Amino acid sequence: MRVKRGVTSRAKHKRLLELAEGYRHGRHNLVRQARQAILKAGQQAYRDRRTKKREARRLWIIKINAAARQHGLPYAQFMNGLKQANVLLDRRALAHLAEHEPAAFSAVAGQIKR
Repeated sequence: MRVKRGVTSRAKHKRLLELAEGYRHGRHNLVRQARQAILKAGQQAYRDRRTKKREARRLWIIKINAAARQHGLPYAQFMNGLKQANVLLDRRALAHLAEHEPAAFSAVAGQIKR
C-alpha cells in the first residue's frame, strides 16, 4: 500500500502557520513565506537575547556614571573605589540606587570618598 502524505503535510503547514500568526502580508498565510519569516525571526530572537543583556549593562553604566559625577567622581574611579572598599553591589543594583534612591547612592559614594 502506498503512503499518502496529505495529512502530515497539512499538519506541518498548520504548525508553521500557527507560529507565523500576527505576521503581515503573505507571511501569515503562505507556507513558503511563513517558513522564511519564522526562520528569520528565530535568528533575530537568538541574537537579540544577547544584545538585550549588553544594552541593559550599557544603560546601568550610564546611570551610575551620571550619579557618580554628581558626587565628583567619574565612573572608573567610582567603580575602582567600590572594589577597594569591598562594596559588593553589582551595576544593576547601583543603577537602581542611583535612579530611585539617591540618598542611599550618596551614602555609597561617601564611603568610597573616605
